[in-house]
Amino acid sequence: MRLTAASPALAEPIDERVASVVHEGLTAVPKRLPPWLFYDAEGSRLFEAITALPEYYLTRTERGILAAHGPAMMAQAAAGGARLRIAELGAGSAEKTRLLLRAAVERQGEVMYAPIDVSASALDAARRRIEREIPGVHVTPLVMDYTHSNGRGLELAPGPDGERMLVLYIGSSIGNFEPNESRRLLRRLRVGMKPGDSLLLGVDLVKDGALLLAAYNDATGVTEAFNKNLLARLNRELGCAFDPNAFAHRAVWNEAEARIEIYLESRVAQRVRLAALDLDVEFAEGETIHTENSYKYRPGQAETMLAEAGFRPAGAWSDARGWFSVHLAEAE
Repeated sequence: MRLTAASPALAEPIDERVASVVHEGLTAVPKRLPPWLFYDAEGSRLFEAITALPEYYLTRTERGILAAHGPAMMAQAAAGGARLRIAELGAGSAEKTRLLLRAAVERQGEVMYAPIDVSASALDAARRRIEREIPGVHVTPLVMDYTHSNGRGLELAPGPDGERMLVLYIGSSIGNFEPNESRRLLRRLRVGMKPGDSLLLGVDLVKDGALLLAAYNDATGVTEAFNKNLLARLNRELGCAFDPNAFAHRAVWNEAEARIEIYLESRVAQRVRLAALDLDVEFAEGETIHTENSYKYRPGQAETMLAEAGFRPAGAWSDARGWFSVHLAEAE
């Protein structure tokens, strides 16, 4: 069995939440890690590179929908002449969001925008670019893990009377959650919204398995680097001794569950030291760490999920090939 030496002493205090989920996930059977661990500064940079890959159809397909229908989306969300303020979950670089922000500014002159993300560096870059490119957008970033908001829902600053909140949850990020977790997340969102506020939700749709697999296993290896960067993060933050080259990136299309599954697969039998956790983790050759699911939706599933969370349909848009859909839903 291959043994790994502990990494050098840690330079920063340990994030207890990171330590807890890593200990829980790597002592579980089978082993797993949550996908939010991907998004340190380097992981956020790599994900932005993924969105530009030719195999990764999701971003450009959704961007096309927003470009074609953004003004109609803003008009429907503001039906009756209301002013909008906009919040976005998992905003990242907010690259696609600028289409919607421009449509909102054209409609009402200026708009308040609260991007929410775990990556402070991505939010800062997004704020500077948006304020430079779109006068009239006032950006108030929130560094927060929205997936663990309390039972009162998202604690966003209330707007003036008569102003409606539009929450953006685009990019098919909802697909990273198990179906029951997705429903709970949408219910928590609804708790923090007033009747008449709305949610714009982007979902990826079921399609040919080969097309899906290529999007998560690109020819140039950017997705592989993104997956393995999770191990580099654990080495840095928890003094772990993972050798990323001792693991392979693996993507699987699970047709029965309608999801892409992402794994890190151990190339050899090995024992890895996790110094900050005072833990040694053993891997058999071929053993995996499950790092992500990406659920794909069949017709009607998104509408049902939104209705169960307390939203009523207000509009839906798709691309000509039926690969992706964007749903506007109003809080009842």
